[in-house]
Amino acid sequence: MKTTIRQHRAGIAFLSCSLLILLDQLTKWLAARFLKGGSDLVVIPNVFELHYLENVGVAFGILKNRQWLPITFAAIIAVGFFVAYCKTSLKKQFLPLRISMIGIISGAIGNMIDRIWHGYVIDFAYISLIDFPVFNLADCYIVLSIILLAILVLFVYHEEELQDAFIHKKTHTSK
Repeated sequence: MKTTIRQHRAGIAFLSCSLLILLDQLTKWLAARFLKGGSDLVVIPNVFELHYLENVGVAFGILKNRQWLPITFAAIIAVGFFVAYCKTSLKKQFLPLRISMIGIISGAIGNMIDRIWHGYVIDFAYISLIDFPVFNLADCYIVLSIILLAILVLFVYHEEELQDAFIHKKTHTSK
């Protein structure tokens, strides 16, 4: 059976998401293994530390102990962006758009795995310089990908290009 370009790219997307999720889960496992119950690890004094935290809420601790809601939301986001990814044009100019979608999908699934497996999300990165809430790699995927997506939609692609990115017009020939 011959694979199409779209199937090949979907395979690359699946592999990319899998690798990002694996990296996220590995860093969380390392945090649990070496930081849980121990002292914080100061990486850069007064700037960045590794601090183990079990987050039973979502962003900034909202929705505490209501895991079904963020699990459902993450599943909807992951499926929605996967569908959008599959419908995105294969033109090279839309590669950054597809990359941002892979980041969002990977981050959503990474944190969803934690919620399902542990009942909380493992966070471990803390920017003490600005007293920023503790976060993890999946959070970085999501935030950086949303920033990239916003920049692309607001400043890079024109409205016509965005329509071309998602609307695949079929041409009909007359007989």
